[in-house]
Amino acid sequence: MRMSYTQNDLMVEVANLRKAFGDHRVLDGIDLAIPRGTVYALLGPNGAGKTTFVKILSTLLPMDSGTARIAGHDVVADPTAVRRAISVTGQFSAVDPLLTGRENLTLIARLGRTPRRRVAGEVSAMLERFDLTGAADRRVATYSGGMTRRLDIAISMLSRPNVLFLDEPTTGLDPRSRQAVWELMSELADRGVTVLLTTQYLEEADQLADRVAVLDGGGIVAEGSPAELKRRVGSDIVDIHYGDRVESLTTDGSFADIRRAILAVAERPEPTAMSIRTPSLDDVFLQLTGQPRTRRDREGVDA
Repeated sequence: MRMSYTQNDLMVEVANLRKAFGDHRVLDGIDLAIPRGTVYALLGPNGAGKTTFVKILSTLLPMDSGTARIAGHDVVADPTAVRRAISVTGQFSAVDPLLTGRENLTLIARLGRTPRRRVAGEVSAMLERFDLTGAADRRVATYSGGMTRRLDIAISMLSRPNVLFLDEPTTGLDPRSRQAVWELMSELADRGVTVLLTTQYLEEADQLADRVAVLDGGGIVAEGSPAELKRRVGSDIVDIHYGDRVESLTTDGSFADIRRAILAVAERPEPTAMSIRTPSLDDVFLQLTGQPRTRRDREGVDA
């Protein structure tokens, strides 16, 4: 179970943050507060501004207005201190495939602030912690997608950041590799690292996140724990199947309301199947953004 933290432990504080590209306002007054040791998921459809938001917080892109503080440091006034407090793992691997895993870690450790006498020990510790010791001296080109992503995150953790930004970290991974990365993220949060995760895999946010924000139309349209957001949709959902098409009806969970939902479709063509389930974050996404996830969304492409 994760430790609880007070308001004084806020690692990410954002107020009225705005960013536009030409006439297109991507972020329009974002407010956010994330405590230490939290996995915080930022959801949104393609083009909602998730990657733009991460770039601003990591000092890679200037904001138009507003304020943002990371680990107590102002992103605009003290970007150097912010960079010392964070690490970023993007959608695409930043490792050198021609080097071994150990060589990649050693290179970054030497370029960073790790004292030379401690580099070998730190690298070995990271390889063990991220279950890469057995592959440490193989070229990264021979790694699986999951191993490469674990190496990516291991490199990000060399600087011992307070805040780790993970932008679509499991895009393109198979289910087993994705599960391994999920376990790593939970472990990091348990150790007190604040993890800000952008994702379009809603099951990822459901399983991992302590809090979730849904970004759409330039603003945060909902924020809360996964359970809180799902309660906004309803207690139970009746799925009516007509071949490949599914119609979902929300209810308050009572027998009377479920019966009402079923009777509402009684005069329509006979369904091929009917089921009752609890809401998912997919239902939240659909209700809040007004659009279902496309195949492109489900595959986690773009941000």
